[in-house]
Amino acid sequence: MIQAHHLTKRYGAKTAVDDLCFTVQPGRVTGFLGPNGAGKSTTMRMILGLDRPSTGSVTVNGKPYAQHRAPVHQVGALLDAKGVHPSRSAYDHLRAMAATHGIPRTRVREVIDLTGLSAVAGKRVGGFSLGMGQRLGIAAALLGDPQTIILDEPVNGLDPEGVLWVRTLTRQLAAEGRTVVLSSHLMSEMAQTADHIIVIGRGRLIADAPMREILDGGTRARTRVRTEEPARLADLLTSAGGHVITGSSDALEATGLTTRQIARIALDHHVLVHELVTLQASLEDAYMELTKDDVEYHSLELATEGR
Repeated sequence: MIQAHHLTKRYGAKTAVDDLCFTVQPGRVTGFLGPNGAGKSTTMRMILGLDRPSTGSVTVNGKPYAQHRAPVHQVGALLDAKGVHPSRSAYDHLRAMAATHGIPRTRVREVIDLTGLSAVAGKRVGGFSLGMGQRLGIAAALLGDPQTIILDEPVNGLDPEGVLWVRTLTRQLAAEGRTVVLSSHLMSEMAQTADHIIVIGRGRLIADAPMREILDGGTRARTRVRTEEPARLADLLTSAGGHVITGSSDALEATGLTTRQIARIALDHHVLVHELVTLQASLEDAYMELTKDDVEYHSLELATEGR
């Protein structure tokens, strides 16, 4: 379990993390989300004792990370897959880590096999692809068989098979009762992996809720309707209190009315409907809605006139 109590980190006049309070429970995958500059990396560094809070505290399994006698057995983390000496082999890197923490060589072989590195275990890390580097970082995180695992962008550089492997691995670790924190900008992958979501923006907590609650509350339900009279139906729905957000020659999307209400309006006014379906809100939609006022770096739309 990870518990943050009024966690704050300042760098001079800049507040990177601002009074964060949250609890990451064991037995589920918790997604940790936020825009660039939101304070995610700083928060993870404070959890791991790499940065000291300005005020507040954060504990892992009841203690600050530095107070654990054998922290590698409590917390395993992947923050930077490139933090490995390039001249070392994957096996030697893990063996050196194991030797300094009293971990037997048999465990080194176990995590090498678990992460699919058996064929390249004797090769220098400097020649590894980004995906193999990620696998080695995950192997290092799991070396101490920790109860808490923190993975920052673990699927970066992985092929589809590797992405599926990480998804399966994290869910298996959570099913074993471990605390699993997963940070990623890939919303589609997070939606398939995480059970619970924590969102921060500008260092502050924005959301802390189960995935279903995030999806249901982050965006209003939308309904897609296909008809031969989209303009007429749009007027009817607007008059009934609905809001048409998109439209085309044969379809429209509306909010503010249920599918049953839309069907009744179409029937009462003899509008033939070919399709009527409630659209599932995506995590990306919910996330964008939650963080729209907390994005520090905005992209400018490119002007295309005259092209």
